[in-house]
Amino acid sequence: MGTPHTLPVSVEFFPPNTPVGSEKLKTVVQELAAIRPEYFSVTYGAGGSTREKTLATVRDIATAGFEAAPHLSCVGSTREGIAEILATYRAQGIRRLVALRGDLPSGTAVAGEFRYASELIRFIRETQGADWIIEVAAYPEYHPEQRYSRRDLQHFADKVKAGANAAITQFFFNPDAYFHFVDEVRALGVTVPIVPGIMPFHNYARVAQFAQRDGIEIPRWVALKMEGYMDDAASIRAFGLDVVSKLCERLIAGGVPGIHFYALNQSGLTLEICKRLGR
Repeated sequence: MGTPHTLPVSVEFFPPNTPVGSEKLKTVVQELAAIRPEYFSVTYGAGGSTREKTLATVRDIATAGFEAAPHLSCVGSTREGIAEILATYRAQGIRRLVALRGDLPSGTAVAGEFRYASELIRFIRETQGADWIIEVAAYPEYHPEQRYSRRDLQHFADKVKAGANAAITQFFFNPDAYFHFVDEVRALGVTVPIVPGIMPFHNYARVAQFAQRDGIEIPRWVALKMEGYMDDAASIRAFGLDVVSKLCERLIAGGVPGIHFYALNQSGLTLEICKRLGR
């Protein structure tokens, strides 16, 4: 386990929708350089709907001299299409990916040539060997579509067996859920690093909405206190920082291999949390 100074951190962005958003994100990337992130990852919309924007954002990050890791989702994709995207990234000097099944675009029932992330990873390894560092998603509180935890754990083990190098978890606020998940997958023979995903409270209503959608538990005492602050933005920010900093401290004490921040294209809270952690 590293000290907070040496513990690898990474940061996730979404592709901006406007030229103004793109310029703002370039500034955010420069600000976050202070915490020396191992890489910045960039999400990919349902059914590849943000493919060009993801590529442009990744290109901006790489041009600024940082390692970029695009998300690559396989739902609705063909082998040929995936090979083409990988060739584009390869030409940009990109060698790290976050491989996901991805969400079906609404109104679509067709999964394409890949049903699961494990099939996408297997395809990349069979056609491109060990050229890529592949991260996958993990769900400490179980995948929202999986009602049976055993099956979800097996899906995760399959992704790793297919050739994943490491995993990043969905965000959570209960450290015990993370440690329990790690114990369970270690018992299935999974040895890769499992990096906790951390969501600072950028906006409580928005984070609560994400949590409800994905079956993530916000501790009752946190929710009640946040709701009690109503529109007091300063108190919400201060309390949110305390909650998330303490969560990170507990995870670091438990020996996590790194921390992945869901920054929502902002730098302030992630920088403040890292400062509190001694980075």
